[in-house]
Amino acid sequence: MAEIVVRPIRVTDIVTVVAMIRALAAHHGDTAAVTAETLIRDSLDDPPWCRILVAGAPDGPVGYAAFLPLHLLQYSRRGLDMHHLYVEPDWRGRGVGARLVDAGIGLARLVGCSYLSVGTAPGNDPAEAFYLKRGFEARPVTGGRFRLSLEAPDG
Repeated sequence: MAEIVVRPIRVTDIVTVVAMIRALAAHHGDTAAVTAETLIRDSLDDPPWCRILVAGAPDGPVGYAAFLPLHLLQYSRRGLDMHHLYVEPDWRGRGVGARLVDAGIGLARLVGCSYLSVGTAPGNDPAEAFYLKRGFEARPVTGGRFRLSLEAPDG
């Protein structure tokens, strides 16, 4: 697997990563609204809104992981949420996802985090097994979550 290099996203990766984000959204029944412009804004602004690591093969990116900041304010503990992990179908089962997770752990440590968090879709047993094998602990989801839209209603 020496041909895979995990590194921060570059402008030259944007079009390919947008396609991967759209594929992941479609897999989950979502319609992605991401564009090259919004991904550049969100991942390459200074400071970036999200941090994206790319698994690069000789022919280009074959996977990515996206990380967002978390904070347990009462404990003074910073963390990162691995919001996305995606590997192109032809590259699955070859250690690319594990390399992205390992690089994410390194990124979290580099930016002073004490934990890395990830969620899975309900019933995604293979993903749960993958994360447990990598040392993650299952955390029960408790309480409700609420959202208030700040966008103007259509009309």
